[in-house]
Amino acid sequence: MAGGNSTRDHCSYNALKQCSSRIICDGQSLSLFHKSIRHRLWLVNALLVASAILAGVIVGIGIFGQRYRYHRLTRFIFVGATTLFLPVMSTAVPLVAGSNYNVTDTDEGRLAARCDPEFQSPVVIVWASLVQIIMINTSAIVAVDDREGRNIGPPFDLLVQGLWTYYLGVTYFTNNSGINSRDGLITFVVLIIGLEGIPFALTCAKMVFKYYAFEKARQSFALGNNPHLIFAYMRQPPPVQARTSHRREAAAVTNEDAPPPPPLVVMGEGKRNMEKQSHGYVWKGDSGMAVHGKDGLVTIDSVWKMTACFFPFSTLQRLQDLCLSFAFFKLLRCRFAGYNVHTANASSDMFTFFWSLLLKEGDHNRVFRLISEEISFVHDYYYTSIPISYSKCWLPIVGIFISLLSITYCILAATWLSFLLAVNTSSPQLLCFISCTENQLQTQLDIRLYGSWLFGLVPLLFLLVLVFITEVRDMASYVCSNWTKVALVCRLLNRASSSSSKHSLCIQKCAGLLIRCRCKLLRRHWDEKIGQFSVLVLQPRATPLGLLWYLFPFLPDQNRKVSVPAVVKVCIMQALRRTRDDGGQLSNGAACLRRCRDLGESFNWACSNKSTSYTILTWHIATSILEVRYPNLNDEGQGSPPLSNTDYKMVATHLSRYCAYLVTWCPELLPDDHEWSRSLYENVKKDTRRVLAGCTAGDSLTQEVKCQQLVELLSTKAKHQVVKDGARLGEQLAKLVLHGGDDTAWKLLAEFWSEMVLYVAPSDNLKGHKEAIARGGELITLLWVLLFHAGIVSRPGENNSAAAAAAAATSAAGVV
Repeated sequence: MAGGNSTRDHCSYNALKQCSSRIICDGQSLSLFHKSIRHRLWLVNALLVASAILAGVIVGIGIFGQRYRYHRLTRFIFVGATTLFLPVMSTAVPLVAGSNYNVTDTDEGRLAARCDPEFQSPVVIVWASLVQIIMINTSAIVAVDDREGRNIGPPFDLLVQGLWTYYLGVTYFTNNSGINSRDGLITFVVLIIGLEGIPFALTCAKMVFKYYAFEKARQSFALGNNPHLIFAYMRQPPPVQARTSHRREAAAVTNEDAPPPPPLVVMGEGKRNMEKQSHGYVWKGDSGMAVHGKDGLVTIDSVWKMTACFFPFSTLQRLQDLCLSFAFFKLLRCRFAGYNVHTANASSDMFTFFWSLLLKEGDHNRVFRLISEEISFVHDYYYTSIPISYSKCWLPIVGIFISLLSITYCILAATWLSFLLAVNTSSPQLLCFISCTENQLQTQLDIRLYGSWLFGLVPLLFLLVLVFITEVRDMASYVCSNWTKVALVCRLLNRASSSSSKHSLCIQKCAGLLIRCRCKLLRRHWDEKIGQFSVLVLQPRATPLGLLWYLFPFLPDQNRKVSVPAVVKVCIMQALRRTRDDGGQLSNGAACLRRCRDLGESFNWACSNKSTSYTILTWHIATSILEVRYPNLNDEGQGSPPLSNTDYKMVATHLSRYCAYLVTWCPELLPDDHEWSRSLYENVKKDTRRVLAGCTAGDSLTQEVKCQQLVELLSTKAKHQVVKDGARLGEQLAKLVLHGGDDTAWKLLAEFWSEMVLYVAPSDNLKGHKEAIARGGELITLLWVLLFHAGIVSRPGENNSAAAAAAAATSAAGVV
């Protein structure tokens, strides 16, 4: 009996197996299932690849093109990279969190599928952690005074996303790691630690580090609250005895007749005990300006006196200027915060010392470098996360240590992924087991493979490389940063009296190595390039963009960047020195005409317009006309006095095109209303294009004939008064060449444009200059800062409370 039942059961099983093998899954259901899986994988892969590319763009801009970091398109890309995080994670949730069953009911039966994401889920989780690390490394964290603007803390949404990623990872590994077995438990622990725990721990460590550094910087008097403190410090009158001693010691060290540097604060003010009084913060127990060495305070005069004892002569001036730039940076922050430091008691000494630098012949490169480094500090403070790490001396070390851990993880993970890619390149992203049910009979499992894990591994490997690059860059930022160099110099000066000579010698050697460290990729300040633009385009440049712009006038105007020739710096400094004779008053070019006496009186009409933009465009057109007359002068000048005719022509043409560039692209930095200036330019551009549309200059004509024809064409056919005035002025300059020689005309133009670019520099548009610094800086911003430290913050006729102090400073500095 039992044997009969066994035979019947055996026959039933064989029969059922044979019947099941004849069941064919519905083709439409299979097609819909395949389409659904492929669509899901395509979406996830597309988002993974797109986010990796966007992350690469952000990292590339952060390293190689920092000035484009705050461009509108760049900000759009940055927001896109962060926004893609949630769609990718939400799309990947069914694959990650264990929801991997798919059931489809039809009239003919049921299709059931169970899909195993294989390596796809861990890839998505690690990808999310790496994207978070990249975003943390590229986010700007800023701690400022309330009057400077809004603080920018660490991105809190990244922390929330990190917790969400961690939850998804734990959920997936719990549901799909076979944790009930001993081997499954080991695998679970390894995957949790290797793929989930380490990236999450690194993300949390970075977030905690950033939050701590931000809070300390926000509360610090050396960083967040610094403008208020520096303004109060500048208002305190120095004791007469301390001031006399300071002058005598500085003069003995420098062995020069030059005015000694003022006791401007460099570092250490955050370590002092503060007391808030009616006029602001003061240091407790101080009756006047503090001196070096008291509670770690370092001032510029102490840097000037003591650095010669620790550093070789080859790097001495460089370090002194770097510390001076840092002290000036703190004064500039006061300007951005709305404090008028020029009314302070210590301003006269500062003006006298700074003018002594300006009046030295041959120091134009040093002055420009000094201001350029100051702008670099401003850029770092407002647009990067570097400064907040200097609220405590040990924070940079912690930051470097976390970066080293991230680099180690990237190397190990990249090595492992490379090994997987070398061993097996055909593994699928998704492994699905499909079966169909009909009349309570189920088919055998059909195994289907979808996708290729290369779509997950390659972007992941690319992200590991990006994280490695950002971490190396962060470490280089600490080691090679000017902030580190200034902090190191100040710490060395503070330890000079307390350390033993042997220990000090060791510190000096280490400091010397760090100070000599430089990285060109980390230089974010002004790149010594200026924009060039011309209203008179006689012959478009033979480039695809140039021809396209000429054929389609509605396209945005072209501009190009060129390096600033040394002769341009020389002429600008000469024009600034000449303001000493005018009591520190700037001129819109009329001063150089007055110096030409009878020759210049005939040009006074061209400087009489109240609109600066009108005057700039008029003289720009005239300069362009004269350039047609003399196009073959060399573009290589000697860069040192006495200047040649070639030098003057180079200065005139470069500054003329730069001022036209300002009217076109940066009208908000000019004295006139920017909307009015923009409309003026548009009208002038349309008129010149209309007039020059049918102009064809024959090669057989001489330059003199070409110039004469251009003047006649603009004078007779132009409708806009700016174009007519430019043609009239150009004709006068051409006649001046005939009577006085071309050197007279080019010298006049070089002096005019040197005075004009200084005249337009003073501005109260703090937001405009801050945005220009974010883009990498402009020459006009550099001159704006330079004039600020010289005590010139306005044009003649405008309110300038520092004019008298600056005039006195120039007189005191005239002995140099």
